[in-house]
Amino acid sequence: MDVMNVRRLIPTAALSCAALLGLTALTACGAEGSGDGRKDGRLDVVASFYPLQFLTEQIGGDHVAVTALTKPGVEPHDLEISARQTAKLNDADAVVYLKGLQPAVDAAVAQADLKTKIDASTLTSMEKHGNEVGGHAAAHDHTTGAEGEQGDEAGGSGGEHGHRHSEAGDDPHIWLDPVKYAEVAKGVGAALAKADPAHAADYRKNTDTLVGRLGALDKEYAAALKNSTALTSRVFITTHAAFGYLAERYGLTEEAINGLDPDSEPSPARIRDLQKMAKADGVTTVFYETLVSDKTAKTLASDASLKTDVLDPLEGITDRSRGTDYFSVMRSNLTALTTALTAK
Repeated sequence: MDVMNVRRLIPTAALSCAALLGLTALTACGAEGSGDGRKDGRLDVVASFYPLQFLTEQIGGDHVAVTALTKPGVEPHDLEISARQTAKLNDADAVVYLKGLQPAVDAAVAQADLKTKIDASTLTSMEKHGNEVGGHAAAHDHTTGAEGEQGDEAGGSGGEHGHRHSEAGDDPHIWLDPVKYAEVAKGVGAALAKADPAHAADYRKNTDTLVGRLGALDKEYAAALKNSTALTSRVFITTHAAFGYLAERYGLTEEAINGLDPDSEPSPARIRDLQKMAKADGVTTVFYETLVSDKTAKTLASDASLKTDVLDPLEGITDRSRGTDYFSVMRSNLTALTTALTAK
């Protein structure tokens, strides 16, 4: 992970000087600059990627002009900041980002002279997650007795399929848990109200509306997953470990082919473990996503005679998304999960 972060940070450092040289010209580019945003009285906000863009637009309404650094179809973890984007960031009124998800954004924000920097990772509790997250189905654990004790001692907690499969890291995927996303919404709403006190009442009203919708979504998920007696399995397999918070919230176990970084490669041993686990825990489906390669997921599914389906980590909306916004895609994810977890 450290090597990957260094690789991503190199372009950012190289571009910073170019961004400063081009700053004067860029801010005179009319619609491309933030000047017209301030002329019409709106708060000019830069959001690092889709979930924070959506949240800021919902809370800010007509009082904000939001620009996303991560364009549709771009995998957020791999984002490299251009000189134009760096200039835009420096000229904005505020930035909303998630520290730890996008190293290039973290570096650019640290260098930017902005009065309002809203880091979503400080607005809710963060956890360390590995390849497996959630309460594994104990009835299907094969390692018991003295052997099981040795397994736990060697690899930490988590049973046979526990966290020892990968080193745990800070999991940034908080937006896939509606409860945590609502906590972030409250923090962003408060920050926008402080930055633009003239419209504070509207920000508070919009925040309450969004939090209410997220509360309703949480209840839908809980009814279909946590409180359901129809599930034949509570274990699901994903391409990368993006759904750990969701799994913990609704009493499921996520088994990820890759770790928190979608660019990582699984070991042959990990693939063998997943094949054995799928059979033991009644897993029917391997989930892949639209912004990264589905090759490994489909190969695993084929070798283990499993189905495949999409479970969208909602890192961006494209024409391949099963929905047009956060809520519609989250409900599509719920349908995909319940279908897979109730199949026999």
